[in-house]
Amino acid sequence: MDELLKGLKDQGIDYAVYDKTVPNPTIDNIEEALQMYKAYRCKGIVAFGGGSPMDCAKGVGARIARPEKSISQMKGFFKVRRKIPPLFAIPTTAGTGSETTLAAVITDSRTHEKYPINDISLIPLYAILDPMLTVELPPHITAATGLDALTHAVEAYIGRSNTRQTKKYAREAVKLIFENLYEAYSNGTNLAARANMQKASFYAGIAFTRAYVGNVHAIAHTLGGFYQIPHGLANAIILPYVLKYYGATAYKPLAELADWAGIALIGDTVEQKALKFIQEIEKLNESMEIPKKVSGITDSDIPVMAKRALAESNPLYPVPKIMSETDMLNMYNRIKE
Repeated sequence: MDELLKGLKDQGIDYAVYDKTVPNPTIDNIEEALQMYKAYRCKGIVAFGGGSPMDCAKGVGARIARPEKSISQMKGFFKVRRKIPPLFAIPTTAGTGSETTLAAVITDSRTHEKYPINDISLIPLYAILDPMLTVELPPHITAATGLDALTHAVEAYIGRSNTRQTKKYAREAVKLIFENLYEAYSNGTNLAARANMQKASFYAGIAFTRAYVGNVHAIAHTLGGFYQIPHGLANAIILPYVLKYYGATAYKPLAELADWAGIALIGDTVEQKALKFIQEIEKLNESMEIPKKVSGITDSDIPVMAKRALAESNPLYPVPKIMSETDMLNMYNRIKE
């Protein structure tokens, strides 16, 4: 960050820094940053950091483009539809893919609701991927953000709205993650692993921007909204449970991913390959000390969270198997500690 600011100063570019964005950025964050943007008469936005600063920056851009609309009024798809100020994304994590996506996920701290704003105008004008910016990431953040990228890629691949292109990017992301995430986690100074994880995050972002995500994200958004659980960590915990729930409806694409990642053996059936893929995710989680359950879930919150997750996922997300209300309630009970 210091070098970025020095570079701006050396080039005679005035700037103002908003550095109060919290994990799971809030409407309040966006409104505060918006006031700073106006006060300093800014003409562009640089989003420096992980997914939260990038989502906050996109939210500010949306409010500038649509001053007559609140953030909640832009919830969903294509409610902005106007050009935002130039947005430059410089990710310091490898997982969210926000530097290439049309989504900004925002939390309403008053209602505990977390929802995406999706619009092609929110795709950053430029993204800078520099692995040096990720070498000092703590291992637990490296793990959670990397598994966030894995969730993006897997949900994009197994969904029903994928294309030849999205499947290609999702497969490549999965392969890179299985080959590089644990190395980046255990040896953070390995620039090759760090660069490959940034590439994986970018590819997964391209894939899910076009093919969408699924029930893992719908559930994770509620956990972030209610309990401020980091999004990547929530995805990492939930992913194996949801893949098991899909069962045979997802075996074929999961088997293909197992082949691509080098997990399956010659002679394995489609079901065996799919189950091995899920098991490898669980092993990867365990190797990086990702909890098996989500702690802190309050039973009385589950019905509200389940209702919101269902409203987000159905009919928007093209999942292999649609969850009923009972299925969703059972899922929360499975993942809670």
